Amino acid sequence: MNAPLDWASIIGLCGTACIIGAYAYLTLAKATNPFLLHGTNLLGAALLTVSLLVHTNWASLVLEGFWASIAIFGLVRAWRNRAAEGEQG
Repeated sequence: MNAPLDWASIIGLCGTACIIGAYAYLTLAKATNPFLLHGTNLLGAALLTVSLLVHTNWASLVLEGFWASIAIFGLVRAWRNRAAEGEQG
């Protein structure tokens, strides 16, 4: 494999680091902040999508679309839960 390490690849590697970091956080933390977890996953998916738009891999691009959708769902749910807690307290 002789693919150059160009700007798109570096952005993709940063996205990969975000997703791996979020997974490690989920696995290692006793209690997680859903905004940090899902926000980091969304950032990772967005960065990887930028990379994949330059170096197209359709299977990975579809995966990142689902990854981003799940992260957005998690953020919306966390936001609603926070709003509901604010109304109760």
